[in-house]
Amino acid sequence: MSRMLPILLQLFLGASCAPPRCDPGYRGLCKPTVEEKPKCTDLMLSYCDDMAYTQTLYPNSLGHKTRSDAEASTEYLLVSVIESLLGGECNPEIRMLGCSVLAPRCEKAKVLKPCRVTCEAVQKKCAHTFERIEMAWPYFLDCDRFFVSDEEGCYNPLEGLTEQDVQDTDPMENPSYEQPANMIQFTYHSNSQMISVLKDTENRCSDIARTYSIGRSVEGRELLVIEFSNNPGEHEPLEPEIKYVGNMHGDEVLGRQLLIYLAQYLCSEYLEGNERIRSLINTTRIHILPSMNPDGYELAVSGVNDNNYGGDEEDQRYDSRNIGRNNAQNIDLNRNFPDLTSVIYSRRRQKGYRTDHVPIPDYYWFGKVAPETYAVMKWIRSIPFVLSASFHGGDLAVSYPYDLSKHPLEHNMFSPTPDDKVFKLIARTYANAHETMSNENARCRTSSQRGIVNGAQRSSFAGGMQDFNYLHSNCFEVSVELGCDKFPPEEELSIGWHQNGEALITFMEAVHRGIKGIVKDKQGYGIKGARVSVRGLRHDITTAENGDYWRLLTPGIHIVSASAPGYTRVTKKVHLPARMPTAGRVDFVLQKAPLDSGTQEEDLNIPSMGTYDRFDPYNQYERYTLMNSLNQNREERAEKPWWWNYFASPGGPAPTWLLKL
Repeated sequence: MSRMLPILLQLFLGASCAPPRCDPGYRGLCKPTVEEKPKCTDLMLSYCDDMAYTQTLYPNSLGHKTRSDAEASTEYLLVSVIESLLGGECNPEIRMLGCSVLAPRCEKAKVLKPCRVTCEAVQKKCAHTFERIEMAWPYFLDCDRFFVSDEEGCYNPLEGLTEQDVQDTDPMENPSYEQPANMIQFTYHSNSQMISVLKDTENRCSDIARTYSIGRSVEGRELLVIEFSNNPGEHEPLEPEIKYVGNMHGDEVLGRQLLIYLAQYLCSEYLEGNERIRSLINTTRIHILPSMNPDGYELAVSGVNDNNYGGDEEDQRYDSRNIGRNNAQNIDLNRNFPDLTSVIYSRRRQKGYRTDHVPIPDYYWFGKVAPETYAVMKWIRSIPFVLSASFHGGDLAVSYPYDLSKHPLEHNMFSPTPDDKVFKLIARTYANAHETMSNENARCRTSSQRGIVNGAQRSSFAGGMQDFNYLHSNCFEVSVELGCDKFPPEEELSIGWHQNGEALITFMEAVHRGIKGIVKDKQGYGIKGARVSVRGLRHDITTAENGDYWRLLTPGIHIVSASAPGYTRVTKKVHLPARMPTAGRVDFVLQKAPLDSGTQEEDLNIPSMGTYDRFDPYNQYERYTLMNSLNQNREERAEKPWWWNYFASPGGPAPTWLLKL
């Protein structure tokens, strides 16, 4: 018995601690290992159920050992959402290519690989769709790595996909521009999505569109503008310039979306040959800044999402109403511009009083100037804008300057500019073209008249952007309040577009009202900075680089003069008929004035205010540039593409192969 114990113990320990060995001396202790032959199994991935085969084999080419592994992978998640990501383009071709790798075809226990030539054709056709959303071409669709040649016995992964299916899912090959608005995705766009759409629009319409940056926000997000012109990037003499600015308040989002849709619409309609749009773009330089406050927008979106959990709907709307209104420094951008209105109110009884090209007081620079405000001021000064509109929410009306009341205590009070008739005309242009704005019962809280209202009469405040445009530059700007709801539900975006689409186009066409011309010297050279004055209107317009000018005016008879330092004044009588479709051409030729004639025009700077050219005397630009550079270099500020959160699950490996290098 004592001799048997070690043997039994050895057998027990061997069975429990070490793999059994097949020893002929011990029958029944183990059996030889028999490797199972690979078997084809049913293809049970729901997003691959329309493949031309029904059997697959695991592990697949990506190393997924089971169907569960494949379903849990980022690669399969990408296949499942590819149609939404690419806006319906290249679907189902991309999905079927992915399925051919995730769930390879199996016949007689053998895997068949998809054809390389098919993969290459799809990549050539569809690579631009991934570029558009700033996503790298997926590694598992590498044609050289996971696909083989005909000689190696490949099969067509798109087998069973009819020619009609391909045409129906490829709008680039079979465009339908009869209703361009139908091509617009009426969804909210993140900042990355917005930039992607603008860049894609630029690529589609490269002959007439250009994107450019005017600066960056506090958190380093780009303030991207898209421009439309028959010569993008160039100011053409006698071609007026107009700008649209959206999302100044981050939580007022409809304007941002409308301007994104407008950019897509202008591109599509121009390509289709819409004569109205072609004429507008060929005669006008259009600048669109969809988001002046991208940081506030991101905060507003997160605030709305956070309020979507429980609670009464009215409580949610109340709690989130001001989240993201200000920029990342908590500055209201529409109160952050220089208060030039107070300056002209204080000097309106002085000799030489005027309301144009008012210099920025030095004391303004000692305050807190937001980088977004700074960028827009530089933009306004660098381009001879004629007309502008900024878009807001919370009301339904077009307001016009002044925004600051002339009442001594700044109580709400009608406070018109010298160009009150012109402002009312252009404000009504938008309101009347809007589907409902000029209706008597279409209002939120403003006692507007036919959809328009004086800003100071509605709500007096200082430092507004539209007052700054009028008092510091040639530009006439109004503020368009798009509706009672600042952040309307996504399903109402298409309604907003249809209500405002015609008004957006009609307002741009209004830049051609009034007169235009060139102020030259006797030799025919344009005079930069010459003044164009209208009798009875204490607001002059100055000429651009080549001596050209535009002056918005109402129909009627006007006495117009042109003058410049060192030249004698020239005056003309102008008659503008009602419903005149284009600006009247009025040129001036100025004669050099004798030095002792006493008729030379003087540069009337406001005493103690410095000159118009004295901008940023304390070099704020350098400080903002440095600040934005630091923000961009901070890893936590690095903004991933809008789709990143779909794939980067907490605790899992980040799918960096999706990111473009």
